[in-house]
Amino acid sequence: MAETEQPQLYLVTPDRFELSTFKTQLEAVLAAHDVACVRLALASTDAAEIGRAADGLRDMCHARDVALVITDHWRLVRHHGLDGVHLTDGTRSLRDARADLGSDAIVGCYCENSRHAGMNAGEAGADYVAFGPMTPDPLLGKGEVADAELFQWWSQMIEVPVVAEGGLTRETIVSLRDHTDFWAVGREIWASDDPATALADLIA
Repeated sequence: MAETEQPQLYLVTPDRFELSTFKTQLEAVLAAHDVACVRLALASTDAAEIGRAADGLRDMCHARDVALVITDHWRLVRHHGLDGVHLTDGTRSLRDARADLGSDAIVGCYCENSRHAGMNAGEAGADYVAFGPMTPDPLLGKGEVADAELFQWWSQMIEVPVVAEGGLTRETIVSLRDHTDFWAVGREIWASDDPATALADLIA
């Protein structure tokens, strides 16, 4: 039997940051690790602020062949040369986003811990589904976690790639490494003075 392919890294930015400082941090992480995708996840609803951040990170990511997607604001994808969108409203805007962005764009969907929502997203054309949180987090769910059984079932039954996100720990990484396609890592590392080393420690 062939060796199981290891999950890829998917970085999630902080929900607020000073651009020049964060670019330095991100550059260090991208230089130290093989990252597949970065998600711009600003909490701001200011299109100009989000656009400046997107423009500031885009060339850095693309220079390393790393996809850059944005949380929810799919109408900004084309204007800022991004690779796609990560939707947090289930499938409510998925079809509109896909119709606008076309088949080449990445359209992912956060589905909390719901198999039903995940299957609906896959049927609606999502390129990936994300389940979480992996540990209790009121910002990423209703207090219920996405457990290992969900990922095991998904990996056996569904072909759509799956992302694990929200409070990743070494223990969850060990338990899920054969059942997920991506680790979405964000707050786990950005509070550190050395995010690149924090990421290395997390996935060691």
